[in-house]
Amino acid sequence: MSRTARLMDGTGLARRIVEETAKRAADITERTGTAPCLATVLVGEDPASVTYVRMKQNRCRKAGIESRHVALPAATTAAELVDTLGALSGDPGVHGILLQHPMGPHIDERAAFEAIAPRKDVDGVTLASFSAMSFGLPGFTSCTPGGIMRLLDEYDVDPAGKRAVVVGRSAILGKPVGMLLLGRDATVTYCHSRTADLSSVVREADIVVAAVGRPRLIRGQDIKPGAVVIDAGYNPGNVGDVDFDTARERAGLITPVPGGVGPMTIATLLAQTVEAAGRQLAAPA
Repeated sequence: MSRTARLMDGTGLARRIVEETAKRAADITERTGTAPCLATVLVGEDPASVTYVRMKQNRCRKAGIESRHVALPAATTAAELVDTLGALSGDPGVHGILLQHPMGPHIDERAAFEAIAPRKDVDGVTLASFSAMSFGLPGFTSCTPGGIMRLLDEYDVDPAGKRAVVVGRSAILGKPVGMLLLGRDATVTYCHSRTADLSSVVREADIVVAAVGRPRLIRGQDIKPGAVVIDAGYNPGNVGDVDFDTARERAGLITPVPGGVGPMTIATLLAQTVEAAGRQLAAPA
């Protein structure tokens, strides 16, 4: 007798997080006379990036967060971008900074990210943020990994003692989500393009995080019965990295695409922006 996995509703949870964030933002604004402010920086006019930044601005507005957008031409040099980010880092009116990527092949992404002050790194992309997260110290998580952990908590999934397999090793998704799971006492295995016999590794997982950017890479036959499946991939045609229709027949819990991880990413960004504002506005001048 077949069964169907329970869906993990990221949209509903994200809505509640944004509602809570809006209340915190209103409280900060009332107490300090200053609204939390997120600065978004975009190099060039990539259509997907333009749309994504606009969506984030709209969500900011609904949450009572001011949004300042800095649009830079595609020909912007790495030094000019670093200067822009440095100026925003030093601006007391800006509490969080989001540098939208990709930025173009002529720009060193790591150098650009490191120009963001850690106290304003609400997207969790700097080395300081990764280190703090890895050691369990105060700081900001990468937004998608942070959102994934909130989803697991919402559905009472305790990673302790469980075998977690992360498929993908990007600096802002795969690597940090593995560290967060490790910090919660999961036994973590990272898989990537050179992993031999990927299916056999995934089949051992109690928790699978697919974050590699390859449509339907993980199939139902790869899923351990009852496993928790987190699909952090997003490919053209609203397709994730997991073959949803077959995986849901074996998984215990699974995120849909869209409506799973995606909304949690933006909700985490907004929550961390308000948290950053609270810290900065409470600090002595």
